[in-house]
Amino acid sequence: MAEALRPLTAAPERAGIFLDVDGTLAPIVRRAEDAHVPEKASRLLAALARRYGSVACVSGRAAADARRLVGVGGIAYAGSHGAELLEPGARSATILPEFADWAGRVRDFAAAREGRDLRLLRVRIEDKGPIAAFHWRGATDEDAAREWLEGVAREAEAEGLATHWGRKVLEIRPPVPVDKGRAVEELVRRTGVRTALFGGDDATDLDAFGALDRLDLDAAVRVGVASDEGPAEIVERADLVVDGTDGFLVVLESLAEV
Repeated sequence: MAEALRPLTAAPERAGIFLDVDGTLAPIVRRAEDAHVPEKASRLLAALARRYGSVACVSGRAAADARRLVGVGGIAYAGSHGAELLEPGARSATILPEFADWAGRVRDFAAAREGRDLRLLRVRIEDKGPIAAFHWRGATDEDAAREWLEGVAREAEAEGLATHWGRKVLEIRPPVPVDKGRAVEELVRRTGVRTALFGGDDATDLDAFGALDRLDLDAAVRVGVASDEGPAEIVERADLVVDGTDGFLVVLESLAEV
């Protein structure tokens, strides 16, 4: 592992450490609001922020929610898959104007589906600001919940909204091009780092891997967090593969040992 990370540890002041939250720092749980980032991971991130050129979490959660979960104020948070950016120490996030313009329509769409079917299936709606997430992990019948949500997805697309499927979650989004790859590109542009690492476990993290391919960097390291539910491509495209959140904690420890 030390050799794989050497492009970053050799010159930490020129390196960016970018990482997903759920499934990478915080173990996946049935309810998103019950997720927890281990205190050791938070301490390591705070230490890395003092040593590396840039440290940021790039999450599907709202930026403020990601910061609450991680508990480190001295790093940046790109929330809602890059639609918003919360700078280190800032009070509030900056949201892409074209994304914010659609927030009301997304919220109204989700509210219109909070009926009997949703309650019976125990599908939960998470408000991510300009994104609404329908979670079916732990539903009464997960197959039936997935089938019902396929209908919701078709309705959203018919209304001009965008959809994205994740690990037992359907996201309804504004039809604005945004993903974790764009977030990583913006973080690199703002900070001027010359080497970068991204760690993630889910399909949305593949966009960040792609950004590292496109950027004109001196070196890039893609860390794939392997899991039973994650896409095989995360492992196939990674330069370094670790097992679950405990494995990624070892990556943070190795980055700190400079």
